[in-house]
Amino acid sequence: MSRARRNFTGAEKMAILREHLIEQAPVSEVCEKHGIQPTVFYQWQKKLFEEGAAVFEQPRAKSSRQQSAEARRIEALEAKVRRKDEVLAELMEEHVALKKSLGEA
Repeated sequence: MSRARRNFTGAEKMAILREHLIEQAPVSEVCEKHGIQPTVFYQWQKKLFEEGAAVFEQPRAKSSRQQSAEARRIEALEAKVRRKDEVLAELMEEHVALKKSLGEA
C-alpha cells in the first residue's frame, strides 16, 4: 500500500536542508528521518542554490527620469485611445444614420 503524499512548507524544507548543510548530517540519515527520497532532497538543494540569490536582490527604485518617461508614454497611449474612441463613435453615428436612411432600423 502506498504512503500518503506529504507536502512540506518552505520552512520545513529549509530546516531539512539545514540539517545536512550546517549540521553535516548525512543525506541518507536526513532523508530517512523525514521520510523523503534522496532525489527530492537534492531537488530542494538544487533549487535553493539556483534561486537563493533572489533573496539578496534589492528592487531598484526607478529614477525620476525613468518615471517621467514612463508617465509621458502613458499619457501618449491614453491620448491615442481617446482618439480611437472618438473615431469609433463617429463611425458608429454614420453607420446608424446610414441604416436609418436605408430603412433597416
